[in-house]
Amino acid sequence: MSTSPDPAGGPPAAGGSAAGYPAAGGPAEHRTFRVAVIEGDGIGPELIESAATVMTRAVCGAGITLDLVTERGGAGLYAETGDNLEPGALDRFRNNVDAVLKGPVGLPQVRRPDGTEAGLLGGVLRTGLDTYANVRPVRLLPGVRTPTIHRPGDIDYVIVRENTEGLYLSRGLGVGTRDACVDQLFVSRAGVDRVARFAFELARTRDGAPADGTRRVTLVDKSNVLRSFALFREVTIEVAAEYPDVELDFRYSDAAAHDLVMTPRHFDVVLTENFVGDLLSDLGAATVGGLGMCPSGNIGAGTSYFEPVHGSAPGIAGRDLANPISQILSAAMLLEHLDAAEAAGRIRRAVESALADGAVQIEPTGCPRGGTRAVTRAVLDHLS
Repeated sequence: MSTSPDPAGGPPAAGGSAAGYPAAGGPAEHRTFRVAVIEGDGIGPELIESAATVMTRAVCGAGITLDLVTERGGAGLYAETGDNLEPGALDRFRNNVDAVLKGPVGLPQVRRPDGTEAGLLGGVLRTGLDTYANVRPVRLLPGVRTPTIHRPGDIDYVIVRENTEGLYLSRGLGVGTRDACVDQLFVSRAGVDRVARFAFELARTRDGAPADGTRRVTLVDKSNVLRSFALFREVTIEVAAEYPDVELDFRYSDAAAHDLVMTPRHFDVVLTENFVGDLLSDLGAATVGGLGMCPSGNIGAGTSYFEPVHGSAPGIAGRDLANPISQILSAAMLLEHLDAAEAAGRIRRAVESALADGAVQIEPTGCPRGGTRAVTRAVLDHLS
């Protein structure tokens, strides 16, 4: 469906901006973004409905039309057809859309013959679209209760995972017998070079670590043990020499797990391999209110896609219990990626203010008080 700005939403803000607004007095530039939407499995359709509603409202008055096109994908489709995506979907994503908004996928009962989950889209989309940088902001927002003693402002960093290599490149390619199996961890100079540059460029756009305001990239590896990680470190050091305004420091992965809990104010941008980043991003989520608070983007030179970091939670599907904040914030990342920064900022401010004043409350279970739709209404009420 197409969604158009609300004429009652008022004119776009005056003054030039990254969102493409014209200088004061100039004509508004109207833009249309075609976004493919994958509802996914379990709670996915509910979350996508929430995020699409918020996105649509957020672009009102901004001279933007969203053309949302639904594509099927995930474990439910795999169970029906044996395919993760509908035929031709990757080509459509590459050539016919500006970005992809994806809900969580996966169903525990849908498995391949080797016992691994079937119908997942991570390997398909990351390699198929060459989205080499997995970007996961970890930020503690006002009004969110956590198991730690940290306060809003203490935790504000971004994990950048190399997204197309590492241990997960072995997905479906491991070899073995009933008594032993092996998966390979692959790292290339070209792969590290491009994701390291992404991390340093990202650091240049941020305000630095909460502790000292230093723009910093922290490389997390196990270069003291594994040759592949030693290459990752070597290439990152070479890239860092081109960014003298951004500090580079290091953590081994086990030390990073400790320090992200104990001293999160030190961190600004965390760069790491795919598998290690997967672990650390879940750890970070636990310090900011859970997986339901954390968005993510999978970004490359072509079409990028955006998704929540959590799973499909089929046990609560259709019961209006899921927390949509991760999906909503992922939609904000999508808009920002499309250079609609003002609309993205409206969404983030709405989420933060709804949490801060108690309009949205997350229970210890991770479910929002009042349900998914109540969160959506509260965020819409707080859009400014």
